Amino acid sequence: MASYPVLTFLVFFSAALSSTCDGGKVLVYPLDGSHWLNMKILLELLHSRGHEITVIRSSTSWYISEVSPYYTSITIAQDHSHHIESQDFMTSFLKRSIEIRRREVMASYPVLTFLVFFSAALSSTCDGGKVLVYPVDGSHWLNMKILLELLHSRGHEITVIRSSTSWYISEVSPYYTSITIAQDHSHHIESQDFMTSFLKRSMEIRRREGSLWAFIEFYQNLFNMLEESQQDVAKMVINIFENETLIMKLKKTEYDFMLLDPAFPGGVLLAHYLQLPTVLSARWAFSGEAHFAIAPSPLSYVPQLLSYNSDTMDFFQRMKNVISHMMLVYMHYFVVNPPYQAVCDKYFGPDVDVMSLMQGADLWLIRTDFIFEFPRPTMPNVVYIGGFQGKPSKPLPADLEDFMQSSGEHGVVVMSLGTLLGDLGPELSEIIASAFANLPQKVVWRHIGERPTSLGNNTMLVKWLPQNDILGHPKTKLFMSHGGTNGIYEAIYHGVPILGLPLIFGQIDNFVRMKARGAAEMVDVTTLDVESLTNTLKNILDPTKAYKEKIQKLSQLHHDKPMKPTDSALFWMEFVMRHKGASHLRTESYKLPWYAYHCLDVMAVFAACGLILMSLFWVSCRCVIRAVIRATKSPAKSKKE
Repeated sequence: MASYPVLTFLVFFSAALSSTCDGGKVLVYPLDGSHWLNMKILLELLHSRGHEITVIRSSTSWYISEVSPYYTSITIAQDHSHHIESQDFMTSFLKRSIEIRRREVMASYPVLTFLVFFSAALSSTCDGGKVLVYPVDGSHWLNMKILLELLHSRGHEITVIRSSTSWYISEVSPYYTSITIAQDHSHHIESQDFMTSFLKRSMEIRRREGSLWAFIEFYQNLFNMLEESQQDVAKMVINIFENETLIMKLKKTEYDFMLLDPAFPGGVLLAHYLQLPTVLSARWAFSGEAHFAIAPSPLSYVPQLLSYNSDTMDFFQRMKNVISHMMLVYMHYFVVNPPYQAVCDKYFGPDVDVMSLMQGADLWLIRTDFIFEFPRPTMPNVVYIGGFQGKPSKPLPADLEDFMQSSGEHGVVVMSLGTLLGDLGPELSEIIASAFANLPQKVVWRHIGERPTSLGNNTMLVKWLPQNDILGHPKTKLFMSHGGTNGIYEAIYHGVPILGLPLIFGQIDNFVRMKARGAAEMVDVTTLDVESLTNTLKNILDPTKAYKEKIQKLSQLHHDKPMKPTDSALFWMEFVMRHKGASHLRTESYKLPWYAYHCLDVMAVFAACGLILMSLFWVSCRCVIRAVIRATKSPAKSKKE
């Protein structure tokens, strides 16, 4: 195997050299001692970039000098030194601490060690490895394919497991070899007809939104679709396990790690069967949003999937958030998990479940970041690669370029509904076409279905469009989207405002995030009419409104990173390859029982001790009171006698 040097983060240094930042002014309030030695390094870095630094120090400071070539100082008079500035006090404190430690019964504590991120990148090498991939079809595959191309560019051998009915995952590719598993029918997510039918049913239910029955129908429709899909995936995994020849071949190949998508966790089971390190490329897990599977997620400020909340919730929104969470917990235990639990029981034993296997993954490549996502707790083995699909635009085909240029100063509106959905039906298509006809802008519309009769002369219908390239065109003024994560990040990358037409799954939640950032609006497809859509389009296209400014700010934040998301993803995948996993980054909390995770057993012991102490105190008080009463009664009896 040829040797390939590991990624050395040249992007970091080129970013440092190329990005400009006017010399700023920094006020510093440091701590003395070893803390100051750390702070001083940062000040020297800032000084090397031309920033003016002012340090506040005490007159009794131990390490922080008053005069320095790196900063000017402001000295605050003190009548005595702080403890951390006093050599005598620290010596006395050390002496007392050692005396106490000699009397400790439990005196042994292991030292926590961390591997250094950048030194590993600069010094280590990674031979071309072998990667087994278990993807999910549709838009998920488009994301996975980018990672495969990155790995292929580094000389790694890639094997992709696909079903014979796969929609997007081709059997032959220059980037990978494939193993095709025979299926008697396509999975729902591989079927255009099923997704169109599911969309139609979902919209019918949404039109009755607000009633209890509509709420039940909504989740019933979703649960039925997911249950059938997960059953199909579980059957495919069983087919793989029962194919002894295939299993023997996979084991003999000795893959370095397995890359998979946990939205349908068949790959999680296969990775456990083959005992391979695992890297998950995820936005969603099979039972909801991926973070909820691995990181603390307080429902007071972390919105759950399908709650349509932001991270600022009033009482009723928090109540809705809890209800949404309860529905997804029910979905996990009674809808999506049973097919996989049956597989676990048969091949691994009853003590194994797919959620624990997923939580035990070495690394999570989360396809969002905190430019798009609301801030929330996370974990050390989570790497955020949001927007990794973004890239500079390429020239458009000649006919499309001519159409873009013909828009003049008004520009172009681009509409696309992603990979799974394309046909909204004739009624909605007519409404959208009429609204587009009222605009001075030209429109490029990726449309599957019958040509609307109300289509204006300003609108071009296409079966396919180079979405990233057209969003990066200077004539593009607005992107009208269903709210898939891929399209949203491409719009962020190129700084194009978005009008949302959310249809199914988490698309409304996606637009809640973009709307909270001020970079998007959304319309309800169930109440849509020509006038309201026209007004909303004109409102976002109005140059006096802040939508363009807000999305460009998000774009600046997205680009202002030490390294590109693709470079980060590649580094960490090769990190897992070099070190045969990344267990030092993985918390073991998932192995705890629920009562231990929440420390309910500790609280119960504390409560029991508190009750015992209170009971003892109460008994003692009663005894004292009785003794006092007896003592006061005895002299009274003596006097009477």
